[in-house]
Amino acid sequence: MRIIGNLLLLAAVVAVISFFAAPAVAFFAIRSAADANDAAALARLIDYPAVRQSLRPQLAGNPAAQAPAPSFLEDPIGAVRRQFEAPPVAAEDVDAYLTPAALAALTRGEGRFSRQRTTTASASHSPDAMPAPVYWGVDRARLGVTDEGGSRTIFTFERRGPFEWRLAHIGLPDGAAPAGGAPSPSAAPTSTARKAG
Repeated sequence: MRIIGNLLLLAAVVAVISFFAAPAVAFFAIRSAADANDAAALARLIDYPAVRQSLRPQLAGNPAAQAPAPSFLEDPIGAVRRQFEAPPVAAEDVDAYLTPAALAALTRGEGRFSRQRTTTASASHSPDAMPAPVYWGVDRARLGVTDEGGSRTIFTFERRGPFEWRLAHIGLPDGAAPAGGAPSPSAAPTSTARKAG
C-alpha cells in the first residue's frame, strides 16, 4: 500500500510540475520548430489570427497594445467595447514577424529587428536568450525575453487543454521597427540600437 501511495504522490507531483512548466515547453517548442522551418509544428503551437491581431495595433503605434486585453471575466465592459472598436491600420506588414526566421529571432530577444531576418538563428549565430516568467496564471502565462540593451519581448500563452498552450499574443519592445535590409549574420544589432528598437 505504501508503494502505491508513493507512486500516486509522485504522479501528482509530476502532473503539477508539467501543468506549470507547459508554457515554457511551448516556448522552446516554437523556437525549435522555427529553427527547423517546421510550419506544421508552428501552426499547432501558435494561434496565428490572435497573434496577428495583437501585432497590428503595436505596429500602428498604439502603446496600450503591448499587453493582451483582459478577458471578459476580468473586464466585461472593456471586452464588449473592444468588440466594436475598429482595428487600427498597421503601417508595417504583420506577417513579416510571423515567418519561421522572424519567430526564431523573436524568441531570442531580437524584438522589432526580427522582421528583417531571412535565415534562422543557426545561420545568424544569434544567442539563445532564456525566457523569464512575467505572469503565471491558470489559463494564461507570459514569458519575457530581454536583449542585451534591456528591451523585452513578451510572449503570452493561453491554455487550450490540460497541458496544451498556444501562443496568442506577442508584445514587441517599444519603438519603431528599424529601416533597411536584414542585418548580416556577423553584424547583429548593437545593444544601444536594440534599446532604441
